[in-house]
Amino acid sequence: MDFYRARVVDGLGNTIHERLFAVEIGTHRGGTEGAEKNIIEAQRTPRLCGEYHLVEPGILGNFTPAATPASLPAVASAPEAVEWLHQTVLSAFLDETRKERLAEVERIAAHVEVSLTELLQRADEEIGRASLDVERKIQGAEGRLAVAESRHAELLARRDRRRQELERQRGLSLQAVTRLTSVLVLPHPEREAPEVRRLQSDPETEAIAMQTVMDYERAQGRQVYDVHEKNLGYDVTSLDLSSGELRLIEVKGLGAETGTILLTPNERRVAEDRRDCYWLYVVTNCGGHPRVNLYRDPASLSWHEVRKVDHYWLSVDAAREPMRVREEPGSCPMEQDAD
Repeated sequence: MDFYRARVVDGLGNTIHERLFAVEIGTHRGGTEGAEKNIIEAQRTPRLCGEYHLVEPGILGNFTPAATPASLPAVASAPEAVEWLHQTVLSAFLDETRKERLAEVERIAAHVEVSLTELLQRADEEIGRASLDVERKIQGAEGRLAVAESRHAELLARRDRRRQELERQRGLSLQAVTRLTSVLVLPHPEREAPEVRRLQSDPETEAIAMQTVMDYERAQGRQVYDVHEKNLGYDVTSLDLSSGELRLIEVKGLGAETGTILLTPNERRVAEDRRDCYWLYVVTNCGGHPRVNLYRDPASLSWHEVRKVDHYWLSVDAAREPMRVREEPGSCPMEQDAD
């Protein structure tokens, strides 16, 4: 993985936006689906060296530091992804920033024109009054006229200067695209051990679990968004528009009624940081009739730390153990048990 920093700079040299990008090179699969996939499956279906895929930089927190191997794989010498990054990512980054910036500059420009035009009008009125008083030979009128004309000229210069500055602020360019570091991601040396093999995921079960949770939340009348690819530490955001309740939902799926579910270090950290709104939804029996099991504040549960690969697991038995929260099922067909 190569990590790059890119900046968007305006015509005045001001940094408008700065972003970190991470690019996978020659790895097994794209996306930010968790360290367990990257660690366990990396050697199973390798990509060809030189194939690039954008990932969330936060995925780095899901890996375990390791010693440098005696011999480096071919991907370690793969060319940098700068050209690919410019073609596929940075142009969109620049366009996105330009769109936001232009909207902001137009609002400022409109305000500048209104305010300075008003000030110029007042200066014109003062010049008119002072000129009339000069004709009447009123004492001090000439001084007032000189001040008013000076003020008018100053305002004209300020308007011209602000127009030029705003025009330069509209001009944006991509600068300082720099590779900060590179990280070599290797399969875990004990990937066949039971503690590590349990980290393997089933994409079909995951997809069923995600769809089941999305359907469930919509059936409860909540506004729901799938954010699982952003590596935020949760998979779904759910908002109750009537009450304002926000749920950050981590989704886990099991093919059967019982099994082991896992939290990555990033998921555990967010669960502890956002205990007010973090939920764990475990969808059991994904191979038959999926059932949603809800756990509020999962950080309070008895998680077991896996030290060989930093993860946490929790035993789930939906057939015997009651759920933690009761909710009205609405029109959702999934079954629920509650204490």
